[in-house]
Amino acid sequence: MKKIAFIFPGQGSQTIGMGKDFFENSDIAKDMISKASTRLGIDFEKLLFEENENIGKTQFTQPAILLVSSIANAIFKEKCNVAPVFVLGHSLGEFSALVAAGAIDYLDAIELVHKRGLFMTEACSDGGAGMMALVGIDDASVERVCTEQRELGKKVWPANYNMDGQLVLAGIKADLEALVETFKTAGAKRAIVLDMSVASHCELLKSAVESLNPYLERFLKDEFLPVISNVTTQAYGTKNEAIKLLSAQLTSPVKYKQSIKACEDKVDLFIEFGNGIVLKGLNKKITDKPTLNVSDMKTLESVIGELND
Repeated sequence: MKKIAFIFPGQGSQTIGMGKDFFENSDIAKDMISKASTRLGIDFEKLLFEENENIGKTQFTQPAILLVSSIANAIFKEKCNVAPVFVLGHSLGEFSALVAAGAIDYLDAIELVHKRGLFMTEACSDGGAGMMALVGIDDASVERVCTEQRELGKKVWPANYNMDGQLVLAGIKADLEALVETFKTAGAKRAIVLDMSVASHCELLKSAVESLNPYLERFLKDEFLPVISNVTTQAYGTKNEAIKLLSAQLTSPVKYKQSIKACEDKVDLFIEFGNGIVLKGLNKKITDKPTLNVSDMKTLESVIGELND
């Protein structure tokens, strides 16, 4: 029996039409989307399948991505009785991973991440927050520049360690824009300020932590399958650990590549659940272990067939 890890993408993986193939071909998907719409008072069919501006707003993006990932995982579980050794998500994807681990019901999780998105937006509402993608520069150089610039009064922090040579920063957008040439001088091949108004995984989100905690306390279950923390790269499996780590996740960088490297020896392969192949693409640059993806009915059947070989 192959040892498998389930992995889940985060914000940035969204596209209009995601989950539609599941919706058109699975009663599970129809039921989950209907119940999610009732729970939040959001028409998820319109949000997911029709052109709209809300799909790019954090408080809508987060529940939409989690819902599609949870649908993909639920249909897979119905058709394939495979339990993961552990689950892992990238940023928001850690909450999708918690659903798969049995730590939280998917409807509670959808409400939780909707609130999380609102709290993040509120925390950044008057600070001119932003994010920047860096390509072709090593972590140590990025960390050095960020530390030096914070000492000079700028607000910039590493936010996502995606893979070697690809790192995302968070902070004040004007500060990030002012440092484009500084990072290029330090070795970056590209320094791109992203079209985002939220600064994820940095100290600008401190106010969101206090707001999120009551929902974590309310919705999380006492024990569950091992989940790899974005903050520590280590597994946790209890409510108390989850509250502490998910609170810290808001203001700490996502150590995705470090997490994959720390746990790759424990599994034979990874399966990504949700829209697209963002994590599959990253994993190709991080680990020799294969990554499969379940993003529609065709890829679902392909993964099941491969597991049965």
